[in-house]
Amino acid sequence: MEQEFKALVVRQVDDKTYTKGIEKRTIADLPDGSVLIRVQYSSLNYKDALSCNGNRGVTRHYPHTPGIDAAGIVEFSGSNNFNPGDSVVVISYDLGQNTPGGFGQFIRVPSSWVMPLTKGMSLYESMVYGTAGFTAGLAIDKLQRQGISPENGPIIVTGATGGVGSISIALLSGLGYSVIASTGKKDADIFLKRLGASKVIDRKALSNKPGFNLLKEEWAGAIDSVGGNTLATLLKSCKQNGAVVSVGLVESSDLNITVFPFILRGVSLLGLSASETTMEDRKKIWEKLSNEWKPDNLNKIEKYCSLENLSIEIDKIYKGTQKGRVVVDMRSTL
Repeated sequence: MEQEFKALVVRQVDDKTYTKGIEKRTIADLPDGSVLIRVQYSSLNYKDALSCNGNRGVTRHYPHTPGIDAAGIVEFSGSNNFNPGDSVVVISYDLGQNTPGGFGQFIRVPSSWVMPLTKGMSLYESMVYGTAGFTAGLAIDKLQRQGISPENGPIIVTGATGGVGSISIALLSGLGYSVIASTGKKDADIFLKRLGASKVIDRKALSNKPGFNLLKEEWAGAIDSVGGNTLATLLKSCKQNGAVVSVGLVESSDLNITVFPFILRGVSLLGLSASETTMEDRKKIWEKLSNEWKPDNLNKIEKYCSLENLSIEIDKIYKGTQKGRVVVDMRSTL
């Protein structure tokens, strides 16, 4: 008899209605792949919430199991790179988008998607980071490669209570940077200062002022997950030779700005694509996240969740009321 396991499955009812619930699946339901992984932990990302609500830019076909992050133990491997019993992580590929993801107790994926768990990190901690933490690490690496050090001035982080934002604050603070957190949540000050933010500002303060090509120089760099007018304001307000890393577009994908920040102040706009990062570079970032960059307050970012209670947390992140990272324990219903 084919082994059964439990998974969160999203089904389409009509053009606008999608339901989600825990169902029994079998290994045979999984796509072809060279590595079968028993998932121990997953984590919740905004992209998972979009998948659960029928966003075709994330997931094209239903029924579907979301979960873009997974950490677990190799059950079977057709690759010489992995053996049964290995602890591994899969993030930032097609997992959970158009491939059954980490909200199922088993996944089967190409070996090229699989990364060995880095020494110095537990499977649970790897999912506190997940795609969000990996993206934050990439963003900070880009700022440092641009020459932005703590001595250059403060770094502002937008969407500060989200996964990328919260981990960015913790990492930057641990590395000695002064961090300004931007958020629209009225009750987030204590949470963000506990992560290391020296100052918390309302996101309305970053509303682009039309007619101004440049604004007062305020920060040496920024990590932005908002886009739109917020990104334009960040660029206009950067100090000489500052840099802004763009990682998201919660507000808008449009950018209405002149070239003046670039040609008068030498500001750099840096983009990144976590999913397109080579395995070699992934391992370098994960090595830093596991050791020299690992913040002491990582546990203050995470919230534990069982598979049975995951739907509640998905609704929260979709509505914008979630803070930090939700780690999903996939072992509890095995």
